[in-house]
Amino acid sequence: MRKINHNIFKILTFSLLFCTACEKDDLILEEPSHRVIFTSEMDFENKINVGEEIALGDVSAGVVSRKWTFPAGVVDIIGSDDDVTSEEATVRAIFNQIGDHPVRLEQVFENPAYVGTTQTRTQLDTTIIIRVLDFVSISLEAFFLNNDGSLGEALDLSGADTNVVPASRTVRYIYTAIGEPENFLLEFAGGDPEVVEGPQEFIDVKYKRLGTYGVNFIASRDRPFGRDTVTLTDFVNVVPSTEPLTIDEVTEKEEKIALVFSREVDPNTVAPETFSVEIKNLWNTFTPAVTEASIDPEQGNVVLLTLDNESIYNDDEISVSYLPGDLTSADGIKADSFTNKLLVFRRVNVLKETSFDFSFENGTVDNWVDLEWGAPFDSYSFDFNSDIAYNGGKSLYLEFNPNGGMIIGNKDANGEDILIPVEQGQDYELGLWVYVEQIGSTPPQGLQPDIRIYWQPETDWGIGPNPEINTETPVGEWFYSSAFMKFNDVEANFMIRGFNGANPEAVKVYIDNITLAKVRLRP
Repeated sequence: MRKINHNIFKILTFSLLFCTACEKDDLILEEPSHRVIFTSEMDFENKINVGEEIALGDVSAGVVSRKWTFPAGVVDIIGSDDDVTSEEATVRAIFNQIGDHPVRLEQVFENPAYVGTTQTRTQLDTTIIIRVLDFVSISLEAFFLNNDGSLGEALDLSGADTNVVPASRTVRYIYTAIGEPENFLLEFAGGDPEVVEGPQEFIDVKYKRLGTYGVNFIASRDRPFGRDTVTLTDFVNVVPSTEPLTIDEVTEKEEKIALVFSREVDPNTVAPETFSVEIKNLWNTFTPAVTEASIDPEQGNVVLLTLDNESIYNDDEISVSYLPGDLTSADGIKADSFTNKLLVFRRVNVLKETSFDFSFENGTVDNWVDLEWGAPFDSYSFDFNSDIAYNGGKSLYLEFNPNGGMIIGNKDANGEDILIPVEQGQDYELGLWVYVEQIGSTPPQGLQPDIRIYWQPETDWGIGPNPEINTETPVGEWFYSSAFMKFNDVEANFMIRGFNGANPEAVKVYIDNITLAKVRLRP
């Protein structure tokens, strides 16, 4: 019997094992068919400007064949004589028509292909919508606004002449925007307001100061980039008026009471003794004397009142009266007396610096999630409404079903809570504008419908209604509701709770412009 060389046997055995291992590894590493498609603008909703290029790519595994199909007469496929179909893995195309255009990809795979984690078929069809936008373009119109709210004479925008505007007159600006701009900035020098941001159906600007002023309007979008500007130099010349001098607003500036008049006031006619102030806070009432009345150096139509040894706080109810005196506009018209005009504080809304959907202009139903408290807070409906809005183009419409209610929270695109940075121990006012369409019946006190805005963490469950909806609630008009609070953490996640659990009828309400502002409360 022949003796076997043991070294050769070892080599043959090792080689056999190695080859077997290779075959086994090949089976493990075999790549499955998997659909993977991209576009160069997939992170930006596949939006491009007309005449611009977009790349579409098929990097799927296990593809036997593919076919891209583009709308006829719409695109120019770069590097190809065929502008309708392509079998290339990556296609670059220029879209020459505005609109939403479908691009179809037909794929055949070696094996049933995975889409995500789900295994499907060997033949897959995919449609990608490419949104082609016009270049951003804006135009502006301007009209005098009549006292009854109707539009009056149009102003001349040709630039040939400066428009003469009597002081105290209001001009309504209406703009048209093409190309879906997302950012709006309107600047009205000499007007009130002077600066407006965000989309608006129209803007009413009252001119209160004599002089010649221009208008600047910028609309833009970030991706795809687009921008247009309208600049009107020396657009209006504000001249003396015979209109009455009226009080438009009572507010606060630098801890003084600010009286905002319809146009500039003659500083020589302002006398502190002609004004009186009443302050109410809980059960206390104060009537401090006005020791000084002066014109705001920055705004000639604003009179500032200084009180004798007294400060004003955001939780005060403050009213101002003016007795007949010599208060006269810069163009010679005397002011009428007024009684108990309530002071409304101007608030700096910290929510504007966050992604919280405080104005309901950009959110969707998917961004407001049910927080699953169970009955009765699971019986409601809500939507975004463009018919009734306090400001801007939309409000949040809420309908609490009979014996129902709601609890929802604002989430980002990834489903994560939107957190608001806050200061521990700082007093805040949380306010919102409310429009009640239907109250229903009137349950007993303590069980009446209400809205409350809670927060996490460190929730103050004792915070009151904001607002309660009862027989004294205004119906068919916007009103402001607020509550004061402190936070025990450095961030807050807000939730809106509606209660209608004791009401056999539905409650229908709109809310808009949630405000969170730092305040000073009376010690």
